[in-house]
Amino acid sequence: MPGAGKSTVGVVLAKSMGLSFVDCDLVIQEQTGMLLHELIAKEGAEGFRQLENRILTELSAKHSVIATGGSAVYGKEAMRHLRNIGTTVYLELSFEAIEDRLGDLKERGVLMRPGQTLRDIYDERVPLYQRYADYTINCENKRIREIVSGISARLS
Repeated sequence: MPGAGKSTVGVVLAKSMGLSFVDCDLVIQEQTGMLLHELIAKEGAEGFRQLENRILTELSAKHSVIATGGSAVYGKEAMRHLRNIGTTVYLELSFEAIEDRLGDLKERGVLMRPGQTLRDIYDERVPLYQRYADYTINCENKRIREIVSGISARLS
């Protein structure tokens, strides 16, 4: 989910394991020359999903920790590709913790359909995160180093 700490945990995990770090949101912004919220406004939810799916399906990263955007799970091809090139980890947090961490959803570039709430997104995405995860790490009330340690232990 947005706000779960994917980028923060990803950077620390990559550093601790001597790997590169790839932030898929930044890859999308770099390839399109637009910020996420600008892309979503221009392309709409479905257009952004298709774009994200295409870019992630073409992603080539070796010896890297990859942090996807929270909406990557909507792209079946992208998720299949990511699982083929590596191990997927779901950073699990309660709705309340996510809600507490997030500010303006549109400014953050959170993919939302008109009328959709954060609760709607959470309820829709959690089963997808669970489906595609090789490992689930509960991050509730945990520090970054605890989360990184938990992921490292699973990957060893």
